Amino acid sequence: MMVQYDRLAARILMICPPYPSHRQAFAALAEALRARGHHIRFLDGGMVRSLPCPPDVHRQPAHLHAEIAAGADRTRMLCKHGPAAIATYRPDLILGDQTEPAAGLLSRHLDIPMISIACALPFDDEPGVPIPFLGWQPDRSERGARRLQTARRIAQWVMRRQSMVIRTVALEWGLGPLRDFSDCVSPLMTLAQTVPGFDHPRPVTGNHVHHMGLFRDPVAEPMPCDIRPDPTRPLVYVSLGTLQGHRHRLLARIARACRTAGAQVLVSLGGQPAEQAHDIPADWVRSYVPQRAVLGRAQVCVTHAGLNTVMECLEQGVPMLALPLTNDQPGVAARIARTGTGLRLSPVLATEARIRTAVRSLLTDPSFRMNADAFAQDACHWPRARGAVDAVEHVLGRPPALVMPPAERHEWRQ
Repeated sequence: MMVQYDRLAARILMICPPYPSHRQAFAALAEALRARGHHIRFLDGGMVRSLPCPPDVHRQPAHLHAEIAAGADRTRMLCKHGPAAIATYRPDLILGDQTEPAAGLLSRHLDIPMISIACALPFDDEPGVPIPFLGWQPDRSERGARRLQTARRIAQWVMRRQSMVIRTVALEWGLGPLRDFSDCVSPLMTLAQTVPGFDHPRPVTGNHVHHMGLFRDPVAEPMPCDIRPDPTRPLVYVSLGTLQGHRHRLLARIARACRTAGAQVLVSLGGQPAEQAHDIPADWVRSYVPQRAVLGRAQVCVTHAGLNTVMECLEQGVPMLALPLTNDQPGVAARIARTGTGLRLSPVLATEARIRTAVRSLLTDPSFRMNADAFAQDACHWPRARGAVDAVEHVLGRPPALVMPPAERHEWRQ
């Protein structure tokens, strides 16, 4: 086998926030890039590391305003200490998570090319497509454009602490009037974990956003030995993700509704302690479960509409009931509704009766399963991390590299 030479390698700096699903996606990209011989480092605070610091799920802010404040402080710190650390590393390229605007600010300030990574819904502007925080359908009319412009101003006001940091840093560095996340995305391209047909159509800027599907390959995992669903009854899997698993009252309401709909219920708390969840009347309540294994057995998934969980549902053809709680989840739920792969309810209005009715519809109407199965049939063709690496190497101007066995790989020498 031919060996990939160092002249094809590149120094790549990754910048992403401490959200578990985002770190998992970046880890998959890093592994695929290292397999091609590239040198990978992560910017954490003011240091360049071989690996990112693991996120502490239990210390993540539980409320939106606290999360916005923490994000603004993180962006300010990265912009304060990042230039010196990056200058020492001298990267050829930055891979920046779209939810961390410091990546775009540092890229422009240091004149280092950047590719945006959309672990959540893409922030890239597209006429008529609402910003990810909104659960609206596309509207390309003049009225729709005015409505979206107003919504963007409101979003900037809600995110004013983060917007203030972006504006202040941009003015200090002479980058122009930058205000929000979409102003900080890469002008080159965005690699997104969405897939064609699920994201809203992007006829104007479609070539800018490259849909890769989940970067992580499916891994065969067994069902936990202490969870044995009755094969004669439907199984509903319930998860509100790693940052919302503390919402026990909502989870209890969902569990009661699913059981009265005739289903077995498995609730995952996303890493939260299961010992504190005695008030959730599900058949099984676990701190963590191997999600892909569970989805292989489930007939329906009740989800917060986090993109990672939704893509795993589509990967296995599982219809969903979306209860969007925060961030881009309303936008993800809108795409679930548009594609007919599930239903959505506002958590505020999601009474036990409404959840029960929705779950029964998902269990009895075959169209939801058929629409989800259509995505599952295409999942084997998703480009994933390997396709993302191809796109990165195209930007770098490198010819396609042969993957070599680990023993033949050369470490980059600084």
